[in-house]
Amino acid sequence: MTTSDRKTPTKTGTDRLPVWRIGLAGGLVGILCCVGPTVLALLGVVSAGTAFVWATDLYDGYAWWFRLGGLAVLLGLGWLSLRRRNQCSVAGMRRWRWRLLAVLAVAAGTYAVLYGLTTWLGTLA
Repeated sequence: MTTSDRKTPTKTGTDRLPVWRIGLAGGLVGILCCVGPTVLALLGVVSAGTAFVWATDLYDGYAWWFRLGGLAVLLGLGWLSLRRRNQCSVAGMRRWRWRLLAVLAVAAGTYAVLYGLTTWLGTLA
């Protein structure tokens, strides 16, 4: 195979950070203490009252563990994404800083929306 036969990489959408996927994953893991029981109730696996009690107990006792887990997922996926692009350095962080801030904003927005939704559903239980 000669060098002319090889395809040169082009700048496409694959060069971008997956902002939405990383942000949604981090936000979802961060609020899993409330979303997990809610999803079980919506699927009919447990009653709404049971889901409410589970969510309240998990949120009251372990909310910070879930939030730290969401942050760990966010950092881990961000690091992995930068690593795949060989941008895991200070210069790489500077290059991608606006996208990394967008990842953080998507994660915080996901957390806030799901928190609001589960809190509203809790009033119906």
